Amino acid sequence: MFMEPGVVTELAEEGTIAGTKLGPELLLAGAVTLLIPLVMAFLSLTLKDKVNRWINIIVGIVYIGLGIGDFAEVSTAEFPAYAILMIVSQFVAAALIVWYAWKSKQKA
Repeated sequence: MFMEPGVVTELAEEGTIAGTKLGPELLLAGAVTLLIPLVMAFLSLTLKDKVNRWINIIVGIVYIGLGIGDFAEVSTAEFPAYAILMIVSQFVAAALIVWYAWKSKQKA
């Protein structure tokens, strides 16, 4: 998004991106959204199989919900191809994580 003409200027001068005011709450929400996959990668190595499976299913469903929200936004506005690619990739990855976690066999 920052590569689009005018976005960095809008952020620097007005503190907004696409008309949305960036405050501490929105920045925190964005940071958490970006950190969750990193934390999940670590947890997948440290949690027991059953707990890991359910955490992946729950977090994956949350990200599917975010992807659906992004799809709704894409359908109401003109988005560049790279943004659509990222939204579709996020949605597909989350769906695959839920699918594989749901189908995984638990160790006794």
